[in-house]
Amino acid sequence: MSAFEKPQIIAHIQKGFNYTVFDCKWVPCSAKFVTMGNFARGTGVIQLYEIQHGDLKLLREIEKAKPIKCGTFGATSLQQRYLATGDFGGNVHIWNLEAPEMPVYSVKGHKEIINAIDGVGGLGIGEGAPEIVTGSRDGTVKVWDPRQKDDPVANMEPVQGENKRDCWTVAFGNAYNQEERVVCAGYDNGDIKLFDLRNMALRWETNIKNGVCSLEFDRKDISMNKLVATSLEAKFHVFDMRTQHPTKGFASVSEKAHKSTVWQVRHLPQNRELFLTAGGAGGLHLWKYEYPIQRSKKDSEGIEMGVAGSVSLLQNVTLSTQPISSLDWSPDKRGLCVCSSFDQTVRVLIVTKLHKI
Repeated sequence: MSAFEKPQIIAHIQKGFNYTVFDCKWVPCSAKFVTMGNFARGTGVIQLYEIQHGDLKLLREIEKAKPIKCGTFGATSLQQRYLATGDFGGNVHIWNLEAPEMPVYSVKGHKEIINAIDGVGGLGIGEGAPEIVTGSRDGTVKVWDPRQKDDPVANMEPVQGENKRDCWTVAFGNAYNQEERVVCAGYDNGDIKLFDLRNMALRWETNIKNGVCSLEFDRKDISMNKLVATSLEAKFHVFDMRTQHPTKGFASVSEKAHKSTVWQVRHLPQNRELFLTAGGAGGLHLWKYEYPIQRSKKDSEGIEMGVAGSVSLLQNVTLSTQPISSLDWSPDKRGLCVCSSFDQTVRVLIVTKLHKI
C-alpha cells in the first residue's frame, strides 16, 4: 500500500476540559457523544456534546455524587438511547439523558470501583435480553438485566480461598441467537476468563503475563470470531475464537505496539478486520488483521485446532503526551472517532480511506 493510499488519522476537533475524562461514547444515530469523569472536588460528571459546524457544543452537564468511570449504550433501544454507567462507589446507574435528575435504574453493584462496563441486546446489536456486564476492583464480574431490580442475573466471583484479582475490562460476545452469550473478563495479573452465560460455566481461561487493560470481540452479535486483548507492557493479542482445542485453547498472535501500556482496543463497526489501539504515550495505531489460508488444522491426534492470522500496522499518530484513556468509533459514520486522554483533552478524529481497505 503506497503512502497516498494509506488511511490518515486527522484530529478534526480538540477541546480541553476542566475535569479528568475516563470514558467517552457516541450517542447512537446522532452527531453527539457523552464524556464521563470526575471533577477535582471529587464529584462525578456526564457531559453531552454535539458536533456543530466543526466545533463542539455542550448540550448538557450532569454532576453526580461519585466519579463516573465507564459507560455504555449497548443495553438500550435505539428509541431510548439510555446511558448505563459504573462509578467509583460500585454503583450501576442507567440515565435518560433527556431527564437525568434521577436514574431510571440503580443498583449498588459492587463493593469497590467499577472499572469496566459493557452492554448487549440493545441498539439492535445481539439477540436476547438487554444486559449489562460490570467488572470491579472487588474481583467480581456481574451481569445485570435492567428489568430485574436488585440482583445480578450472573455473578462470577473468586472461589473460596482464591485471591481476588482486580477486574480491569469486560466484554460481551457470541450473542448471535436468543440462547448464546459469553462474557470475557481481563484482570490485573494477566488472567483472561471466558464465561459461558448459557451454561453458567467458565469456558476457557488463559494468562498473558501482564495486566489486561482492554478486551473486545470484533463483533458481539455473531458466533465468536476474534478477540483482541491489550496489556500493560506494550503488547496486544488477537485470539481466533472459531476453534477451541481441548488443551491448547484458542490460537493467537501477539504484537508489540506503542512501547508502553496499550490502554484500549476498538474495532471499526463497518469492517471488523480493522481496529485501533490506544497507547500510554498518547499514540493511536490502526491495524488490519489478515486471516490465514486455513483457519484450522488437525493436531497429531487428529483434533481440530485453530490457526492464527497476522496483523499489520496501517497507520499511527501521536496525539498527546498523556495516555489515551478511552476511545469510541461512531457506529453510524465510518471513520469518525472520539478519544479522551489524561491531558484533560477530548479529540474528535477522522480516519480517511477506510473504505478502500
